[in-house]
Amino acid sequence: MAKKATSTNALSTERRDELLKTLATRFENNMARHQGLAWAKVLPRLIASPGKLWSLNEMESTGGEPDVIGHDRKSGESIFVDCSAETPKGRRSICFDPEALESRKEHKPKHSAVGLAAEMGIDLLTEEQYRELQKLGEFDKATSSWVQTPADIRKLGGALFCDRRFGHIFLYHNGAESYYAARGFRGMLKV
Repeated sequence: MAKKATSTNALSTERRDELLKTLATRFENNMARHQGLAWAKVLPRLIASPGKLWSLNEMESTGGEPDVIGHDRKSGESIFVDCSAETPKGRRSICFDPEALESRKEHKPKHSAVGLAAEMGIDLLTEEQYRELQKLGEFDKATSSWVQTPADIRKLGGALFCDRRFGHIFLYHNGAESYYAARGFRGMLKV
C-alpha cells in the first residue's frame, strides 16, 4: 500500500525533475514493455502524485529501474514494476517479512522484503505478476526475488520466491527467515 506524501518523503524539485527525466527516457527506450501507452498520459499522473513519485524514487535509488509495464483499465493507473535485469541490488540479502526478521536470534539481515516494501510504499509482486514481467524480458537469471506468499504457507514458516533459469520461470519455497546475497524483491506501484 502506497504511502502518502509528507514533508519528510517529498522530493526536491531538482530530484523530481531528474527522476521524471530518467523515467521518461527509460519509457521511450523500452516501448515493447508498454505498447499502446504514451508518456504524455503517464506524466500528468506522476506530477499529481508526489507520494508515488517518492516511492518511484526509492525504487530507482535501490537499483530497481522502474518502468511502466501496463495500464489498469478500471482505474486508469499506469503500472510501474522494477525492470532491472537482476533483483535490485539495494534490496538484496533480506529475509521475507518483519516476523521472520524478528525470529532470527543471530546473524540478522538488515531488513525484510515485506517491511522494506511497506516503507517504500510499494507492493511485492505476486507469482502471476512475476510471470507476466518475464514475458517482457529475461529477469533474474542470476538472482531471485521474494514474491507475495499465501497466508497458509507463511503461517507454517515458509515463503515463496521466483527466478529464471534454463529458459524457464521457477517458483520455490524457503524458510521466511532465510536470506541470501542474490535474493531480494521486485516491487510494483500503480500511479
